[in-house]
Amino acid sequence: MAARFSLPEDDLCCPVCCDVFRDPVVLKCSHSFCAVCLQQYWSGKGSSRDCPLCRREFVDEPVASLTLKNLCDSYIQESGALRPTGELCEPGELCSLHGEKLKLFCLQDKEPICVVCHTSRKHKNHECCPVEEAIGDMKEEVKSVLTCLQEKREAFDKMKQNYENTVAHIQVQAQFAAKRIHEEFEKLHHFLQAEEAARLAALKEEEESKSEMLRQSMREMDRTLASLSDTIRAMEEEMALEDIALLHKCKQTMRSDQCSTLQDPVMVSGALIDVAKYLGSLQYKVWEKMQGIVKYSEY
Repeated sequence: MAARFSLPEDDLCCPVCCDVFRDPVVLKCSHSFCAVCLQQYWSGKGSSRDCPLCRREFVDEPVASLTLKNLCDSYIQESGALRPTGELCEPGELCSLHGEKLKLFCLQDKEPICVVCHTSRKHKNHECCPVEEAIGDMKEEVKSVLTCLQEKREAFDKMKQNYENTVAHIQVQAQFAAKRIHEEFEKLHHFLQAEEAARLAALKEEEESKSEMLRQSMREMDRTLASLSDTIRAMEEEMALEDIALLHKCKQTMRSDQCSTLQDPVMVSGALIDVAKYLGSLQYKVWEKMQGIVKYSEY
């Protein structure tokens, strides 16, 4: 059986991702890196190609290191150190300037940095903390904001429910008020209809009473006219007589002379209807009477 792998793990780790090499390549300066890590480091530097460790620049393409690859494969098989697919070298874990892992968080600039950035002019003397600690603090901060937002959402949900309940209550109020308005106007309608009927009945009664009084006077006048007509006709006949009979007839007729005893006809007093009695201040009188049935009420 072959002997167990005894090479230190640090010798098999990429200085960029700090994990076991995957598809290692070697530069002319003899520094080795994961092919993906080196390409990601160079992609952030434009056309410049330098070593992430010694900063020497190169023109030639890096050379695949088969020996180092075999050593890493053997180590992975024996130690089970293989990372899950997709976790080899996360771009967000590497510094775009130095290719180092982002292990620190600058509290002043609020950004993750590598150990090289910490000593650079940009972040020198800035207070920093481990990324893990910053992540924990950020989670707490996000949790606090999330709690606040959840409380606000709950408050808005409650207020929306209050609005919905208010809309429903408004509908109930409107239905109740409409019913009461209808009932109150029904009372007013009945009162006005009764007042109208009573006043029309009184007017009709006076009309019939005065008309009957005049009809009775006209019947008496008809009898007087008939009597006058008879007298006139008799006197006209007497006027036609030529002999002494005229004297006898006229003497009797003149004895019953109606011209001196019969008074001239006159219009009956109070025959006409006093219209002002029915129409004068009609609305005011009805309104004044209506006050007896009107009562103030909030509802």
